[in-house]
Amino acid sequence: MRGHFFCHHRCIFIFAIAYLFISHPALADNNEITKTTATKGIGWTIVLSSLSNEETFIYNESRAARRFSPASTFKILNTLVSLEEKAVPEKEGLMKWDGHQYDIQDWNQNQTLKSAFRLSCVWYFQALARRVGVEKYRDYLHRTAYGELREPFDATSFWLDDSLQISAIEQVEFLRNVYQRAFPFSVSNYETLRQIMLVESGPTFTIWAKSGWVSSVTPQIGWYVGYVETTTDVWFFALNMDILSEDELPMRQQLTKAILQKKGIIK
Repeated sequence: MRGHFFCHHRCIFIFAIAYLFISHPALADNNEITKTTATKGIGWTIVLSSLSNEETFIYNESRAARRFSPASTFKILNTLVSLEEKAVPEKEGLMKWDGHQYDIQDWNQNQTLKSAFRLSCVWYFQALARRVGVEKYRDYLHRTAYGELREPFDATSFWLDDSLQISAIEQVEFLRNVYQRAFPFSVSNYETLRQIMLVESGPTFTIWAKSGWVSSVTPQIGWYVGYVETTTDVWFFALNMDILSEDELPMRQQLTKAILQKKGIIK
């Protein structure tokens, strides 16, 4: 109950800061605002970038340039790599659960590529990673300029254990290249990724996105990255924020959508 109370009041403060940021874009990285968020124990950043006119908005630019583990947001690239290397089984990528009991109940069942992506099912993507291997990952990470990789690294955990780190600014650039299909992946693999990344579809906008949660550090880090197609443009976004309790995880999506709405990108 106490956690919910804390989260509720922290949500109110975050949305107040978000409103200030959006209502006064000239103050987007104003030191006073950044200092206020730090004083309240809230660290976060968001990068928004337009495809059509290359207009970009950044809140907390210093944090936007800081690298963190991508956690499950790496599943965007990992999906493309695994498909390209034919590591994904046929028939919707179905893998049978081995019976090991995980804390996340939804992982304790057979998974398809789509379900594993949506549920951020670690065991599924670790099974793919064993098939891909260290050398292939090293090559793809270099070719896609995806963050910074520290050697040596474990093929089954490098996106979780801080061996790989990426900034919000780099996430947006990566997403732009994925959207424009600038990397050497097949058309069918891009289409598969697009299908499983779909989060919300409506008459005026559609969102493709992936969340992430870095739980191995203090404070923990929450990610929400993706892009929004509207009737007039495409906007890429990457948000990361401090997470002080599990109850706060939904704030990743809530804050992102609140900012997209205040910017008039979605209604």
